[in-house]
Amino acid sequence: MVGGGLAAISTPAFSQHQHHQGQFERLNAPGRVDLPPIHNEQAVTDSPAPKAANQGRWTVRAPLPIPRTEMAWGVERQGKMHLVGGYAEQRVDKQYHHIYDPAANRWITAPDLPRGANHVGVAVAGAKLYAIGGFIEQNRTPHDECFVYGAEGEKWSKIRPLPQACGAMACVTIGENIHAIGGAIGTTFENRKSIDWHLVYDPKADSWTRRAPLFLARDHTGTLVVNGLIHVIAGRVDSFLTNSNLHHTYDPQTDKWTARTPIPTGRSGHGAVWYRGKIFCMGGEGWNRVYGQNEAYDPVADKWEAYAPMITPRHGTGAVAVGDAIYVAGGGPQMGGGVKSAVHEAFSLG
Repeated sequence: MVGGGLAAISTPAFSQHQHHQGQFERLNAPGRVDLPPIHNEQAVTDSPAPKAANQGRWTVRAPLPIPRTEMAWGVERQGKMHLVGGYAEQRVDKQYHHIYDPAANRWITAPDLPRGANHVGVAVAGAKLYAIGGFIEQNRTPHDECFVYGAEGEKWSKIRPLPQACGAMACVTIGENIHAIGGAIGTTFENRKSIDWHLVYDPKADSWTRRAPLFLARDHTGTLVVNGLIHVIAGRVDSFLTNSNLHHTYDPQTDKWTARTPIPTGRSGHGAVWYRGKIFCMGGEGWNRVYGQNEAYDPVADKWEAYAPMITPRHGTGAVAVGDAIYVAGGGPQMGGGVKSAVHEAFSLG
């Protein structure tokens, strides 16, 4: 049982969604709505991976203050989850910054990101939170500005911009350096392209350098560090029409990429979290699909297993592990960014 008053949900799937009534909003119209009917047509939860013996369980947590999606990633800092940027309130370029405290099961409105954007890359080094690039239009038209939160108190400061504007970069920390990997560029849906960039930010020098590029250009990946290696899992190539199931690791000591066992369900816009010795990947989207599969990778065995799927399949969420639970907040309940959610659910193996 996870602390903080987590309440288990054991009713059928249809009844579970009643816990989220009024927690959705359309991007093109104000006002709260219930779960869109198209969700039930697009949601899939079956995984081809073998089932784990302990399936774990999902529970409902305090909803976001406002429905949000396309933050791209969440990040854990000092025992709390931070979400920056994204779509909300019929905008895709506002400076949202919310913090979730699992112990109190409550959300805090934090100092705004200096430049509003969606698909912002985020990473934490020590007590500092970094925000890297992002899009100022709907999943396109990137900017190059970068910021750090916590270097001078609980506020944002500007740092050196990216060498070139980019959005949807996956950002992780090794030591004090920030690795920004993949992403997309382009100002229209027609010329939007995934990239294979691998940039490293050195906070001491306030400078960017380049390392070995990603094996295949893609964005909306699940990326994290495990035992000194960067894992890049799935993601899309230019659009969700061409989702990938590829899984590679990067070794900063050799500057080389190595192929690993692919994820069973190819997807993009999913969460990827290190929890109890495994990489858990949940949610995501594809063409006319929104995924609820919760699949975990054992880096020692180089194998995947399937765990209990999400109560509410979503993509573009914030997903982090704090204590003995994975928290998954916000996200879109249908393909694309047309509907946002305040839904917040947590997974635990008990």
